[in-house]
Parts: sequence; structure tokens; C-alpha cells
Amino acid sequence: MTGKSVRDRIIETALFLFEKNGYHAVGVNKIIEESGTSKGGFYHNFKSKDELLYIIHDTFITYAVDKAQEAYLNWDTPIERLYHIVKSFARVFYLYKPHTTVFYQESVYLSSEYYKAIKIKRDKYRDIIFKVIQEGINSGQFLPNLPVPIIGMSIFGMVNWTYKWYRPDGSYAIEEIADVYADYVLRGIMTDEAKKNYKFFSRFFSSE
Repeated sequence: MTGKSVRDRIIETALFLFEKNGYHAVGVNKIIEESGTSKGGFYHNFKSKDELLYIIHDTFITYAVDKAQEAYLNWDTPIERLYHIVKSFARVFYLYKPHTTVFYQESVYLSSEYYKAIKIKRDKYRDIIFKVIQEGINSGQFLPNLPVPIIGMSIFGMVNWTYKWYRPDGSYAIEEIADVYADYVLRGIMTDEAKKNYKFFSRFFSSE
């Protein structure tokens, strides 16, 4: 960890220890010892171990929300927006794999204050996806009468589970996985007319 800031060294060490041993099994002293820092350095950067857990969670959720907003602003149609949102969602598990693993395993230990802050961002992300799906229905690009909450939550469920099985050295690169997810979702909800003008990017789907 030579050259890294004290804050980054503490976060990196905490990620490793929380992922390996669980949040409650790791004390501040262990994090300090393993990161080669000091108690003063820890408390200069973090109010508590609880805040450290919150920051780990907030890092990747903030990224996901920012990328969803970016996709919404940078693309014009619901198809393009949802495609790029789903792809950026999948990339989270490559860019922040330790963060997501700790989140799904240890989020139950967040204090109510920090949990509420995380929930606000998760709800914001959910609302962006629901909005795009509804706009796709309204524009005639997505099938009519789709149950927006079910479609949206099924996307979350499918992509979220990536943290359990994805390996950077596995058979498929994250971009391939992201393409499969995005194409799979769109193929299931687009109208036949919309598919005529859409190019499927995954090699598992033929262009229509």
C-alpha cells in the first residue's frame, strides 16, 4: 500500500478484513494494525468503524446513481438509456467487487442513520430505472401494460447476484456480461417494431 493515503489504506484493509471475517469480527485495532496506520490516523479520517462501513457502501452506490443519471441525460430514448444503465450497473461488480460483497453481507449492521442515507440513494436509483421503463412503455418502444415495479426489481435481482459468482479471471469479461444483461433485459420488454431498429451487442443474441 506504499504511496496510498492513510484513508485509502484503512478502507482497503477494512474491505479485505470485513469480506474475509465479517464486520463484527474485526475491530478498529485490527484495521489499524493491518493497515500500518495509527489510532489517530483512523479517527482523523473516520468517526467510527460504523462510518467506515457506511463509506464503503456509499462508494459504489454513489457511482451507480451517478452513472444512471449520466445515461439518462446523455441518451435520448428509453432503449438507449436502459441499455447503458444496465451496463454501468454490471460494471459495478468489477470496479467495486469488495465493496459490493461487504455491502450484501454486512449492510444489516449499518446504524439507522447510515442505513437511511444509503436507502435514499438506492431508492433514487430504483426510481430512475422505473422512470425509464415507464417512458419506454409510453413511447411504444416497450411492451404495453408491463408491471414496472416487477420488471425493475427483476433487473436488480439479476444483476445484484453477480457479486456471488463473478470473478475477474473468469471465462467472461465484465463487458461481455454487461452486454448479455442489457440485451437480455431489452429483448424481453421491447416491442417487435422496436427490435427491428435495435442491434443486439451480445454474441449470444443475433441482431434483428
